[in-house]
Amino acid sequence: MRIGIVIAMDKEYRLVREIVGGAEGQVGTLGDNEIVMSRCGIGKVNAAIGATELIQSFHPDVIVSTGVAGGASTDIEVKDVVVSSSCCYHDVYCGPDVAYGQVPGMPETFKSDERLLHKALSLDCGVKVHEGLIVTGDWFVDSREKMRSILERFPQAMAVDMESAAIAHACHIRGVPFISFRIISDIPLKDHKAEMYFNFWEEIAEDSFSVTKAFLETI
Repeated sequence: MRIGIVIAMDKEYRLVREIVGGAEGQVGTLGDNEIVMSRCGIGKVNAAIGATELIQSFHPDVIVSTGVAGGASTDIEVKDVVVSSSCCYHDVYCGPDVAYGQVPGMPETFKSDERLLHKALSLDCGVKVHEGLIVTGDWFVDSREKMRSILERFPQAMAVDMESAAIAHACHIRGVPFISFRIISDIPLKDHKAEMYFNFWEEIAEDSFSVTKAFLETI
């Protein structure tokens, strides 16, 4: 199987590259799978472009998005992992004829591939893995007020990031199975001015990224 991995930030990319080996834009191996990594940059447009270019150039069988996210639920902890059951936008509004967050002509949420989700939830890596909705927007959520405003619309959200739904959107259009792993770097409703986020990077949470490696070795 050829697996495409889309990653936003240099920090995340370096950690995942250490885990799976290989270089950007090159095909490497992990177990019986071929791995292609793409560093797309932060935000929805970069994420969609990165996923589309990877699909066009390498024709992966599946796309995996991995990186960090803010915890929307206060029932999870920093360094836990949220795996997407579905993704949607939290900052899209196209009128009353579609759901908040929905792009006309697209589904209300982008569902993750059921087989990939089952594999992800069966992992036992010593890291807590939670299934749930990941919501995406072009906001760095660094305050309780921002997170509360998102949860007013999406009370079931488990994590909030800036790329997952855009990658899922591109995969939906191209018919490529998709799943997202998000390591929780901070929980804004428990935080102050993103202090948890910056402390997270000082600690470098390799153990949480190892969940992605275990998943790649399993599928």
